[in-house]
Amino acid sequence: MLVDPVYKPGWEIPGGYVEAGESPLEACVREVREELGITPPVGAPLVVDWAPHPAQGDKLLFVFDGGVLDDDQRGQITLADGELADWRFCTADEIDDMLIERLARRVRQAIAAHHAREVRYLQHGAPA
Repeated sequence: MLVDPVYKPGWEIPGGYVEAGESPLEACVREVREELGITPPVGAPLVVDWAPHPAQGDKLLFVFDGGVLDDDQRGQITLADGELADWRFCTADEIDDMLIERLARRVRQAIAAHHAREVRYLQHGAPA
């Protein structure tokens, strides 16, 4: 699932920052609830990515498995006012056209980790 944030160009995956006293998993559940109005069965992380950024500093980014949304859950999606313009599912073949390069690398690795049933540690979107 990808979302279209109104505050910057291009598509993203749902998510955000971890708040004080919150685990990455708790942050994922909260962010999806805030952005999309749903609470899917979030599973284990698929990737943990060390992402250096010259302006923002180094980050550890997590991509969690959000499961499969049934028709009822899809119907309950409510976009956060003023934050998201749209959402959509895309295929793995569309990722490179939809996402910036570093996020596309991370998402491709998450898809591979899901199929391999493993967690992958990445460095800037590539296997370490």
